[in-house]
Amino acid sequence: MPKTSARLLSLLSLLQARRDWPGSLLAERLEVSPRTVRRDVDRLRELGYPIRTFKGPDGGYRLDAGTELPPLLFDDDQAVAITVALQLATVSGADIQEGAARALTTIRQVMPSRLRHRIDTLQVTAVEAPADPVDVTVLTAIGAAVHAREVLRFDYAAQAPPRRTEPHHLVTWNGRWYLIAWDLDRDDWRTFRADRISPRIPTGPRFTPRRLPAPDLATFVAGRFRGNESSAAWPCTGEVILDLPATVVATYTRDGVVEEAGPGRCRLIQGSWSWTSLAAALGRFGADMEIIGPPELKTACAELAHRYTKAAR
Repeated sequence: MPKTSARLLSLLSLLQARRDWPGSLLAERLEVSPRTVRRDVDRLRELGYPIRTFKGPDGGYRLDAGTELPPLLFDDDQAVAITVALQLATVSGADIQEGAARALTTIRQVMPSRLRHRIDTLQVTAVEAPADPVDVTVLTAIGAAVHAREVLRFDYAAQAPPRRTEPHHLVTWNGRWYLIAWDLDRDDWRTFRADRISPRIPTGPRFTPRRLPAPDLATFVAGRFRGNESSAAWPCTGEVILDLPATVVATYTRDGVVEEAGPGRCRLIQGSWSWTSLAAALGRFGADMEIIGPPELKTACAELAHRYTKAAR
């Protein structure tokens, strides 16, 4: 029979792995008697773990949520996933950098050497800093209203009067947090930057969530930021031949399609929210190009050329 301390850790690990555990099955897994399981459960309760006993033919135990966070056990994959997530927390846009750093130090300190080596060789460097960190209390208030399906009132930037919304989702996009909501006063879907939101308390009445005007949330969010309500695709897409190697163009193209088109040349299919913005984006490569199409892109390039020539005078 394993020592009491080792057995308690094994019991705790099992209780964390699934919601309900029949007492007989726990005894079998730990290779002890049901009476020993009962004593070990009482010991864990004394240490602050909220373990509930449930009745029935296979009466057993359940690890519930308590008033304080007790020590937790993680398997190897969970520990690695948590440490990577904590390293990325600095670019999450939430104001939790200090807490994430302390949590990472705590976890790494108690890691076995084999795991510590894996983490040290898996250092994640986040180079895209969040544009505007958001107070965690604001994110919590928004998230609670989304979860409870309650009308959320808030002051937005310097605008007045307060906005009244049916909060649908809290999402991140390019380093910022956004609230996707139905604006009750404007009778339409709106996207609000969370760093500009000051929630008002209390929240309003409950509501029945509306259906997004898109197949799914990802499509809706991508479409909103690309000027296309019902699709994640860019509303304006063009094709050009650039006098640059594909390897160079691919380095500076986040969501375009790049392929070789001969020595030192490549084909680029790129999208944008307007033809003018697409023409301007293609000009940033600083290379000669041949416009394959469509005609709208050629027109936008001609308009930009005229505008820039006029400005240069």
